[in-house]
Amino acid sequence: MKALLAQLACRIDDVDGNTARAVDAIRSHPEADIAVFPELYLSGYTCRDLDRLARPADATEIREIAGAAAEAETGVVIGFAERTSAGVANSVACIDQDGELAGVYRKTTLFGSEAEAAFVEGEELLIVDLAGRRVAPLICFDIEFPEPARQVAMAGADLLVTASANMDPFYIDHVVGSVARAHENRLPHLYANLVGSGDGLVFVGGSRSIAPTGETLVEASRDREELLIVPVAELGGFD
Repeated sequence: MKALLAQLACRIDDVDGNTARAVDAIRSHPEADIAVFPELYLSGYTCRDLDRLARPADATEIREIAGAAAEAETGVVIGFAERTSAGVANSVACIDQDGELAGVYRKTTLFGSEAEAAFVEGEELLIVDLAGRRVAPLICFDIEFPEPARQVAMAGADLLVTASANMDPFYIDHVVGSVARAHENRLPHLYANLVGSGDGLVFVGGSRSIAPTGETLVEASRDREELLIVPVAELGGFD
């Protein structure tokens, strides 16, 4: 199995432009079985203007990405600000290889100002069938704690997938967290992080594919956009 880790910068407020870049990345890498984009990729990582930037799960932009997923026969996990009846959630859309929306995960472990003024907290973890795997999507701060990954592992997930917007000075937190969550649960882990800057934050990249042993199979730079095709480990190795 192969994955596309889309370590990209995105423009805050430019939902159309960010969507177009995601569609292009998916279409240009049809060899990937699954593609993972960063946290809040469509809106940009911000806690401002969320009422304007948020989209429902059936929005035109999500449908465009689903169309590209179906064309390339690639599963997709992509971050967006989701408009819900309870408010705006920090979410990832999980789209299968046929373009069907398999599920939406809403971040359960909010960080800093996310919880104070911006996003509603997700109420449950999620496992979805993507590209023939039982995928557990997580978002950024989720992986700094053992419990979310352990719960989905115990519930039958066989692949952890994290969409992240980790920033300075927390690079080491996610090096440790992404490896630890893989190793302690004996599960492969795909981690895609933002680069670039926005709203005074500098994002630190380091997207990686991690084996259940804790070995990092491939790791991206800290400061450059990269579209990496990486191996996805199986429970007993990788193919």
